[in-house]
Amino acid sequence: MAALTDEQTMLRDMAREWADNESPVTAFRALRNAARPEGYDPAVWAEIGQMGWGGIVIPEAQGGSAMGYLSLGMVVEQLGRNLAATPLAATGPAASAIVLGESDAAKSDWLARIASGEAIATLAIDEGPLHGGPIATTVAGDRLTGTKAFVAEGDTAQVFVVAATDGLYLVAGDPGVTRSPRHMADARSHAEVRFDAAPAIRLGGPELTARVTDYATALVTAEMLGLAEQAFAVTNDYLKTRVQFGQPLSTFQALQHRMARMLTELELMRSVVEGALEAIDSGRSDLDQAVSLAKAVAGDTLKLVSREMIQLHGGIGMTDEHDAGFYMKRAAVLEAMWGNAAFHRERFARLNGY
Repeated sequence: MAALTDEQTMLRDMAREWADNESPVTAFRALRNAARPEGYDPAVWAEIGQMGWGGIVIPEAQGGSAMGYLSLGMVVEQLGRNLAATPLAATGPAASAIVLGESDAAKSDWLARIASGEAIATLAIDEGPLHGGPIATTVAGDRLTGTKAFVAEGDTAQVFVVAATDGLYLVAGDPGVTRSPRHMADARSHAEVRFDAAPAIRLGGPELTARVTDYATALVTAEMLGLAEQAFAVTNDYLKTRVQFGQPLSTFQALQHRMARMLTELELMRSVVEGALEAIDSGRSDLDQAVSLAKAVAGDTLKLVSREMIQLHGGIGMTDEHDAGFYMKRAAVLEAMWGNAAFHRERFARLNGY
């Protein structure tokens, strides 16, 4: 586990307490049933903004706290435990693109607003069903044209950080922007976003695109860790209380072995996820390798734990009344987001010369 500062420990504990008390899984169920078009509760997002979580990776000069990605990852992990639907994981990497970008105007116009929760920013990178495909989006002068598939928080974002053939651009507002909602299994906000000669501000070249994509991938693994930890905990509690053949399920050796396997995989998952987040904060040269390792392990582990959650709960786990299905559906989306385990195993091998 990562060595946390006192400030980081307080932030983690605060996020955990807030998520348990103010945004439990029942809140997500109510949100899902209400089918809100924005995919989150604006009142909850406003509260997150007031707590300063939107500015964790934004410099203090622009209204943030500059606590880094390990700190942001801990918050996202705690929100992930309860399936809290917020744009936080989307805004962090998009804000980092602006921080690292070459446009001072973009910094002054948007960073403080993102930090306070007033504005939602997101990355618009992929153009096909799979991550890592070719980019066809082009820029002529200061006008950007192209279509991006499955943009998280694309329904309501005010700021898009968009990958084009020659680098990364910021598109703000609605001129030239058309959004088409994508209805995904996890009941969260996803949209196909079409840019038709939309006004754009250049942030940087392809190297910035790759760097920010790694940031986003690492943050997704933090949410995956939260899901996996909670899915394991709920399943473990169920096995201790469910009685079959006159004794708790937890006393059956075969089930003990399955839980022990998941526990060891979770420990490995935490190690590589926190390692990727620390690699961002320390500016390590092997960031790309650390991120691919984390996403590959996280994808395999979350797939295992979320599916075991359903199987070990038996028939009740397959019903909509139980929360297990929520974890499996969100897991399926996160596994594919920014490349699945197979993609990142191949990338890790390629980065190491194989």
